[in-house]
Amino acid sequence: MKRHHWLPAKLAFALAALPLLTVAASAQIAVSANDNKAVLVNGVSTIVDNPASDTVTIIDLSAKPPKVIAELKAPASVVGPPQSVAVSRDESIALVTGAVKIDPANPKKTTANNQISVIDLKAKPPAVIATVEAGAAPSGLSINPAGTLALVANRNDGTVSIFTIANKTLTAAGKIDFGNPKSGPSHVAFTHDGKMALVTRDGDHRISVLSVDGNKVEDTKKYMVAGFRPYSIAISAKGVAVLTNQGGGQGDTDMISVIDLKRNPPRIVDTIAVEQIPEGASMSPDGNYVAVTMQNGSNKPSSHPNYHKGSVLSIFRINGTKLTLAAKGEFGAWGQGVVWSKDGKTLLAQSMADKSIDVFSFTGKALKKTGSIKVNGGAAGIRTALD
Repeated sequence: MKRHHWLPAKLAFALAALPLLTVAASAQIAVSANDNKAVLVNGVSTIVDNPASDTVTIIDLSAKPPKVIAELKAPASVVGPPQSVAVSRDESIALVTGAVKIDPANPKKTTANNQISVIDLKAKPPAVIATVEAGAAPSGLSINPAGTLALVANRNDGTVSIFTIANKTLTAAGKIDFGNPKSGPSHVAFTHDGKMALVTRDGDHRISVLSVDGNKVEDTKKYMVAGFRPYSIAISAKGVAVLTNQGGGQGDTDMISVIDLKRNPPRIVDTIAVEQIPEGASMSPDGNYVAVTMQNGSNKPSSHPNYHKGSVLSIFRINGTKLTLAAKGEFGAWGQGVVWSKDGKTLLAQSMADKSIDVFSFTGKALKKTGSIKVNGGAAGIRTALD
């Protein structure tokens, strides 16, 4: 079994060659945002002295095995859900949020950032072509199916920023204000018809429903309550959404919840227990499965009674609005995001602590780790155009 762990010298050589590479037209692109500011020191997230720049890694997920095709510098952050990346359906642009930055007044701390990097995936090589400002600590974000609108959850000021998109250019078009700066909007996701968006709010434990009509986005004032600290959310074309609830971080059983989007208004219809701190969620392209990453105590001190060496990746089969466990596997520590290949047979799961992305094969019944891709920074956020 061949693993893709590059030695530093090989890595330097490969990165030097990256400007010569282009994003192949036949590739399925996965974009990973990598945070170089934070590391785990015996279970404590610690700011690095004089950290290197954060990076973005572009991966060809259609390759066998998946391979890195480009890397560039852009602000990223492990703070917030791992949907801190959005990729347009035509794979022409990617957006990456940088929720926090090193505090200029105290290099041992971070402070809220407000930046979103716009990356041209068709450029040769891919490059950051613009930086736009959102609210405080922009975190999860999504691009609508038409590629004309982006919504950004601003975790530190209780708002969602609205941007129109034309010719790879983002233009600010207003904000949704929930009236509570501590509501903690974490992630926002569009339904597949582009007419509605759901916003998880880990500060007041709500999931808000937004209406979308062209470029007009409004808060319907309708909301749901699932578990404690709703965080990541994934939506299928079959009228089902699955969200993670972060829980209290104490080692208790945490939960994921199912939303029936066919109801008006949408409602939470099921909640099931999972391992500690469910982090990322991603729907399979056919909508038959949802993948969920759980940190599983891998982010705790080794002396903690609920410590485990690795994170957990679980695949749940979706039958209507019911979830049943189809397969489970373990991967690196401090797990973050997960994405699927177009054929539903390959998954990438991020390990922030290991600075790697583990590769899994999935047969519908079994999940097997087949390799690992090293990235330049802690793997903190990941998306494809399918998410």
